[in-house]
Amino acid sequence: MGNPNRVKAESGIMRWVDDRFPATQMWQDHLSKYYAPKNFNFWYFFGSLAMLLLVNQILTGVWLTMSYNPSGEGAFASVEYIMRDVEYGWLIRYMHSTGASAFFVVIYLHMFRALLYGSYKAPRELVWIFGMAIYLLLMAEAFMGYLLPWGQMSYWGAQVIISLFATIPFIGPDLAQWIRGDFLISGITLNRFFALHVVALPIVILALVVLHIIALHEVGSNNPDGIDIKEKKDESGKPLDGIPFHPYYTVKDIFGVAVFLFVFAMVIFYFPEGGGYFLERPNFEPANPMVTPDHIAPVWYFTPFYAILRAITFDIGPLQAEFLGVVFMGGAIAVLFVLPWLDRSPVRSMRYKGWMSKVALLLFAISFVILGILGAIPATPIRTAVAQLCTVLYFAFFLLMPLYTKLEKSKPVPERVTG
Repeated sequence: MGNPNRVKAESGIMRWVDDRFPATQMWQDHLSKYYAPKNFNFWYFFGSLAMLLLVNQILTGVWLTMSYNPSGEGAFASVEYIMRDVEYGWLIRYMHSTGASAFFVVIYLHMFRALLYGSYKAPRELVWIFGMAIYLLLMAEAFMGYLLPWGQMSYWGAQVIISLFATIPFIGPDLAQWIRGDFLISGITLNRFFALHVVALPIVILALVVLHIIALHEVGSNNPDGIDIKEKKDESGKPLDGIPFHPYYTVKDIFGVAVFLFVFAMVIFYFPEGGGYFLERPNFEPANPMVTPDHIAPVWYFTPFYAILRAITFDIGPLQAEFLGVVFMGGAIAVLFVLPWLDRSPVRSMRYKGWMSKVALLLFAISFVILGILGAIPATPIRTAVAQLCTVLYFAFFLLMPLYTKLEKSKPVPERVTG
């Protein structure tokens, strides 16, 4: 027997579907009768834009695989074939490559909004953890896709990043060889990265996105005031400060999507290489193990963590700088997962937190941008010193958070959203 409380369509085809699958119930639970705070602002566009770009990456990626040859002998030539001979292949390839950069722009802004309004605090810890897991897997997905064009920067960038695992004591060399599948980056590495990039990781990412949305809709969306709208309801049980997600926010998101697509199209048609940051110039040369590029750097969305890696230039006892750099780089991502338990403030939103939290967030954002710039350019003694300072500021934001969020004086939070 089915669920007696399940909502069903009145008649027609949807009634037949609802008898077998809760389509109407899902529509109401997640759209038409899902009440979201009525004071969403500009920062809340980026969740829907992230979904749009995920779909873009999957569809364009599937199309690219139809003409791509995942082998050391044919990978670079197949990319050239896609760009020159496949009908609209250049457009699909640029939508995918530019889409990857746009995806990380949107994800970083989405994460910043969570930091700004405390969307990681109770009861949304699991929403944040799912989001961080998606971010971590997106980095792995992007890294593996980065190797597939089989250009000079693809080859040598992967060589540098995978060799970092070799710095782990005892198991490092074997681990690096296991990841490569060979003693050096080769066609075997390319083939296994292709399989993970096209099949395994997208499945896990899609599953995590579903869990992220389900967890979000279970506890409800946060808002710029950090107020739970479920606490104030009318006689019918509807939140006083909430409005149905559909049609109000679907229409608003369509406007955001239209503006985004205009900018996205401008970049694709007039600026697809991003000045060498979206598609590096050495990557237009076939991979050559005998020739090293003048400057090896990862794609821009990895550069903050690469700068942290390079900033560690000192040994601590038996631990060498190379290994410590890997530890700090990994720690810079791992600390994001415990953020909900570091913030001791009684309020969520930065609107009502004290000056210490606001200064800390500002310094964190500035240091992250500076690290991103430093990671993309060659290191010098002065740049390394600046990267070390920014690394300290990056970790201080998290590690000192229990102290400054507890000591500072927060403002009173209003009972109703302020708009």
